[in-house]
Amino acid sequence: MKPTVYIDTTIPSYYVDTRPSLAVHIERTRVWWDEEFDYYNVFTSPFVLTELDEGDYPNKPQALEIIQRVPILAPDPEIEIIVQDYLENHLMPIGDDRDAFHLAFTSHYKMDYLLTWNCAHLANVHKRQHIAKINQKLGLFVPIILTPLELLPPEGRD
Repeated sequence: MKPTVYIDTTIPSYYVDTRPSLAVHIERTRVWWDEEFDYYNVFTSPFVLTELDEGDYPNKPQALEIIQRVPILAPDPEIEIIVQDYLENHLMPIGDDRDAFHLAFTSHYKMDYLLTWNCAHLANVHKRQHIAKINQKLGLFVPIILTPLELLPPEGRD
């Protein structure tokens, strides 16, 4: 069985980005998407579609186009409760619940990995510890949160 991966908004947006300052991240994202994507069962949420649609970033139409390849997890009322718990436990900044929604979808659906370039609120060693503590307290699955630099294909691939 393939491992499951939830991708947040940063993955498709970096895939289509062209800024020289992000060249390493862009290249690694493209390699992951083009060469390693099929080693996983990849999912996203309606919140990624909304963020991509509302965002202001380079090559937005292309990002919206490539995300069409990814199945979208269904919203569930439990996810909104999880988001509120995250905010009440100061897991994410008050006033911006987008990252909390990404984490809630990943945890609720027991995705093995949350793939992101958001190192401030998600792929951050200090946040990972806090996330694990809160998810365990809430009886939720604790996903592994990482960047495309860390998510390599499983060993033994063809």
